[in-house]
Amino acid sequence: MKKRYLLIAVIILSFCSVFVGVKDIRPSDIFNLTPDKAEILLISRLPRLVSLIIAGVSMSIIGLIMQQLTRNKFVSPTTAGTEDSARFGILVAMLMFTSASPLQKMLVAFVFALLGTFIFMKILDKVKYKDVIFIPLVGIMLGQIVSSTTTFFAYKHDLIQSISSWLHGDFSMVMKGRYELLYISIPVVIIAYLYANRFTVAGMGEEFSINLGLNYKQVVNIGLIIVALVTSVVILTVGIIPFLGLIIPNIVSLYQGDHLKKSLAHTALLGAAFVLFCDILGRVVIYPYEISIGLTVGIIGSGVFLYLLIRRKAYA
Repeated sequence: MKKRYLLIAVIILSFCSVFVGVKDIRPSDIFNLTPDKAEILLISRLPRLVSLIIAGVSMSIIGLIMQQLTRNKFVSPTTAGTEDSARFGILVAMLMFTSASPLQKMLVAFVFALLGTFIFMKILDKVKYKDVIFIPLVGIMLGQIVSSTTTFFAYKHDLIQSISSWLHGDFSMVMKGRYELLYISIPVVIIAYLYANRFTVAGMGEEFSINLGLNYKQVVNIGLIIVALVTSVVILTVGIIPFLGLIIPNIVSLYQGDHLKKSLAHTALLGAAFVLFCDILGRVVIYPYEISIGLTVGIIGSGVFLYLLIRRKAYA
């Protein structure tokens, strides 16, 4: 799989995404747009396309970073409690700061996501039985504890419908003025690229990294900050997209290897293409209605996750 093929796929899927929807807009209409069609393109279709690409790229890359730092191919924001912690942070922001802006909610979610990820890493340090399958199960259990706590307080304060519907992965509500927070992910992804070689070395272990003169703890902390920040931004803007940061890096590693810097571009393009495909699929399956991307990615992602588990067992 070469980058140019992935890039072509992203371009084709982006083109299709712009012209798929309840309002019939054809490519030929671009040269003769009516005011209402131009409004739909500028306010809804193009912001949705941009948010799809940014979310796909950023969530795939932070999944790759987490797998590199934990040295485990089955660790991601979904299986490490990061997404559940960010969700809990958003609920806390809704309870304590009722008039908080999206940026303030994002900061609270970031703090909780970072705390949850740090707790997972600490548990990882204490666990002696570091089996490839066992570690993500620990993260899933941690995430379920946080998720149950979130549900309890949501029920207690009559916010269960808000927290369930609002944070479910869905791009149908993305419009101009409601997605710009995602732009924070762009410089964060650039920082991830600049630190790619250090993340690769850190993934070889603390002792090995220190012998090479690398500040191991600093690099790991930077990686976790990137993961927590991107997760909180994406969840606050479009909701939870399950398994994305898990399956895309694994697919890329099958043909590209484990060198993080060489895999970043492939991971970003494949992540964007996968999210675009799932979003288009959700829009056409029960047209003119729409299936949320949280459902389509969840179904396809869980299937791929099961395949990876079976494949690992078969080739163990």
